[in-house]
Amino acid sequence: QAQLVESGGGLAQAGGSLRLSCAASGGALSVSDHAMGWFRQAPGKEREFVAGISWAGGAQYVLDSVKGRFAISRDDYNDMVFLQMDNLSPADTAVYFCAAFDGYYYTNTEVRYWGQGTQVTVSS
Repeated sequence: QAQLVESGGGLAQAGGSLRLSCAASGGALSVSDHAMGWFRQAPGKEREFVAGISWAGGAQYVLDSVKGRFAISRDDYNDMVFLQMDNLSPADTAVYFCAAFDGYYYTNTEVRYWGQGTQVTVSS
């Protein structure tokens, strides 16, 4: 029943790169109508808000620990959102979730739709 579907996860070596993609499933929503984001959760850790992007893409957020390494982007024409992850570290190992917020901005609002998650594992 996931409304969003992530792809692109897998195994990477430290210093390597992965690009995650997210798309709506079954016409449940239009990605272009929402602020979008990426969250991650590692075993035994709290869920982290990794990156966010506003409805039109003009405002963006990235977690301090990934700043300069991760970049969020969106392609509203194709109704997709991406997370480019460069210079990966074992500390980035987690399940990554795509999320659509209940509005046009990624703060002061709740996540309305979630993806099922995709595993990212970074080896040292």
